[in-house]
Amino acid sequence: CDWSSDVCSSDLLRDRLENNTQFFRKALTERGLTIRPGQHPIVPVMIGDAALAQKVADRLLELGLYVIGFFYPVVPQGTARIRTQVSAAHTMDDLQFAVDCFAKAKQEFGL
Repeated sequence: CDWSSDVCSSDLLRDRLENNTQFFRKALTERGLTIRPGQHPIVPVMIGDAALAQKVADRLLELGLYVIGFFYPVVPQGTARIRTQVSAAHTMDDLQFAVDCFAKAKQEFGL
């Protein structure tokens, strides 16, 4: 991005990131997934168990969604999660795809 351009110097990218983040957080919550509260674009999907978090992350990759499972010692024991991060570059279709993948994994693993 040429930061002197109108697109980069305007609020367009920040606003898109905010809209994307709000959509993603709301959609995951509506699907019954537990996320860490906040307004930031890093959206941890809470799993709890480390082994299960890894299995879910592996399944999401099979579905075409690359995510990372975080567990102890990176996070406190018993708070394993799937770390996701929204960006302004994501389209609504991208985000909906991710939500649908998480919903499928939720159903398959009984999250």
